[in-house]
Amino acid sequence: RDLFSSRLRVVSMATESYSSQVDLYISCKGLLDMDITSKSDPLVSLLLHDRRDVVRPWNEVGRTERVKNNLNPSFATPIKVTYLFEEVQKLEFRVYDIDDYSTHCLSDDDFLGSAETKLGLLVGNQTTTLPLKKEGKAAGTITIVAEQGSKANEILTFYFYAKGLDNKDFLSKSDPYLEFARVLPQEQYLTVHRTEVVKNNLNPTWKPFCLPVQQLCGGNEDQELRVSCYDYDNDGSHDLIGIFTTSVTEMKRAQDVALSWECISPKKAKKKKKKKKLYRFVFSLRFSAIARLNDKQHSIFDKFW
Repeated sequence: RDLFSSRLRVVSMATESYSSQVDLYISCKGLLDMDITSKSDPLVSLLLHDRRDVVRPWNEVGRTERVKNNLNPSFATPIKVTYLFEEVQKLEFRVYDIDDYSTHCLSDDDFLGSAETKLGLLVGNQTTTLPLKKEGKAAGTITIVAEQGSKANEILTFYFYAKGLDNKDFLSKSDPYLEFARVLPQEQYLTVHRTEVVKNNLNPTWKPFCLPVQQLCGGNEDQELRVSCYDYDNDGSHDLIGIFTTSVTEMKRAQDVALSWECISPKKAKKKKKKKKLYRFVFSLRFSAIARLNDKQHSIFDKFW
């Protein structure tokens, strides 16, 4: 019995040493528009091929969130996959237009296209763009950023609010939400989180949300983060209210005292520069956040890692 337990322990340790957690961040461009009065509401489902399963070789391992009315979505929810170094792991990315988000089944939703690749290629390339195909025809592209996951379980809890936002709507007030993205080389951005929409409010307070530090910055707490504030529109043409940049290092300082940032509209900034006026006093917004280390969440986070 002791010998059997020891063998199991050795096999388990060997398996762990030849595997690694990988986070896949996904975006698409030029998706098919399946809706008549609006745009598609895309979601990506990831399937992993198991050659040992002769009955059902393709099995879903994860999916992104749905992005409403967007043919060029950037999904904030990464899909986590276990990378086995010595195995060929075939993947298929399937994109759907989700009409009914209340059901988990995708068979009733419109299929927008798919792409196949291997996990080893994604890990080796780090950033990969593949053509999407539907019935052999071009259906846009999908870009996957592969990042090695971390067993670190530090989570930050954020409390964001804003005062005096710009009103982008004619008959009502703005419906603001925040989008967090890592700033990458060559003016590229990797979306890592989106808040809920606060309806008809120029002084919104968003619900507290928790994020792993790894997801926010990929392990580099000094990496620049861009926070964009948008006015949500049902047709997908969200109006940019303003932008500010920060980092995890800076936000951690808000554990003891609230921090504030000027959130500036780039278009209005350019106009004011031409007029040689200090636009920041006219068009700036103030955001505040309190970031707390959420120690109680560690055990929950471990379940998903």
